[in-house]
Amino acid sequence: MSKETYHTLCRTEESIPLFSRDWWLDAACGEANWNVLLTEENQQVRAAWPLYQPCAHLVTMPPCTQTMGIWFAPFPDDMKYASVLERRQSLCKQFIDRLKPRFFLQNFPYTFTDWLPFYWAGYRQTTRYTYLLHNLKDTEHLWNGMNQNLRRNIRKAREQYRITVQKGIPVDDFLRIQAQTFERQHKRNTQPDEVLRRLVNVCRARQQGELWGGYDDAGRLHAAAFVAWQKRSAYYLAGGGDPSLRFSGAHSLVLWEAIRFAAGHSETFDFEGSMLPGVERFFREFGGVQTPYFSISKGRLSLIDRARIKYKL
Repeated sequence: MSKETYHTLCRTEESIPLFSRDWWLDAACGEANWNVLLTEENQQVRAAWPLYQPCAHLVTMPPCTQTMGIWFAPFPDDMKYASVLERRQSLCKQFIDRLKPRFFLQNFPYTFTDWLPFYWAGYRQTTRYTYLLHNLKDTEHLWNGMNQNLRRNIRKAREQYRITVQKGIPVDDFLRIQAQTFERQHKRNTQPDEVLRRLVNVCRARQQGELWGGYDDAGRLHAAAFVAWQKRSAYYLAGGGDPSLRFSGAHSLVLWEAIRFAAGHSETFDFEGSMLPGVERFFREFGGVQTPYFSISKGRLSLIDRARIKYKL
């Protein structure tokens, strides 16, 4: 019953973030692997908490999903700040009392700024960072706010290497470029190809996401990016470049063109952050505002739990 109510809420409430929408969760988690806790008053939903539960008593983050967290219905404009805090804390406590996981890990959106109810309940918190570009329609301001080296790379890609950016590139080409990027970094790709395919397909069907690629005159794909959007924000979900062609600056150009496109659909561009020094520096050079968000956890995953989660994906 809760999911049916939540499906209705997602159809009528624009303020629910992209990663917490039912259609996103169906694609990222699998329809049977997510649930939602609701608090209702007078037959109206006051708060909702979608949860990815690949196994019983385990709550974690699905692939390709930056944040989930608790959604609160808007409070009256004249409600005092202290009253808003008290109400949100009360709603959080109600949810926490209903949820008794053996392991819990969820990244909350940067709009969630008070994790005290979780602290009081014995949860832990790690601060992570993303970078945000605001006022996307002012592309001249965005361009001037970039690092000089980044602007130079964009010009180099256009003028010296004659890179052209195409929207709607094949998914297989994107996945190949992403795999090459992880190989260069000597890291394991934790984003399953089948999940990325589902997300690209559903975003395309809803006209809320697309793949961009930068090609040279010989038809070689230098770099690619996956960006999804809603009115409030666009998100850089995944991407990378061909290691043998990194010198062209195509990755910078591809992302810049995706940002310019997102300006017609969203108010903010979220780079989704990274704790890797090289990636963090690349995002920072676009001139975004460093913005913290919370990763809240409790308990530990056993080896058996890890295997179960991997099997579910």
